[in-house]
Order: sequence, then C-alpha cells, then structure tokens
Amino acid sequence: MKFYLEQNYPNPFNPSTTIEYKIPDDSFVSLIVYDILGREVKTLVNQQQKPGSYKVLMDGGSLASGTYFYRINYGNKIISRKMLLIK
Repeated sequence: MKFYLEQNYPNPFNPSTTIEYKIPDDSFVSLIVYDILGREVKTLVNQQQKPGSYKVLMDGGSLASGTYFYRINYGNKIISRKMLLIK
C-alpha cells in the first residue's frame, strides 16, 4: 500500500464532502483545511494512525462559499488538493 490522498467527493460540494486517504504504516497524521489565503479553517485529523484506508467527512456548513485546500501530513510527506464549496 502507498501513501495517497484522494480528491474529495463530491467536488464542488454543499455542505459536506468526503476525503479519503491511505497510509502504509503507523505514523502521526494531520489533515487540515485551509482557505484561499492559507489560513487554517478546520483540523479534520490530528492523531497517530495505523496502516490502512480512511474516510473523513468534512462539514462545510459554517464556511463561506469559495475555494479551499486540504493538506495531509504523514511522516515527512505532504500532499495537498483543492476543493470548492458552493452554497
């Protein structure tokens, strides 16, 4: 299994979306959502995790319409993706 971050679905979304990722071994994982200016708006995951596939539901009900980025940190690896919230 490889470390991987899927594109969220649905995208664009309103008000919630699912983010899936895979990690190959035990590690500390953080999954954070940022606005277009790079400000942190939500922390979805911030914990030690075992190898496997994970799904996280993000509720964007409290956020304004717009473009957001989500970034996963796993070990010394980072992957980012873009998502669009339309209300």
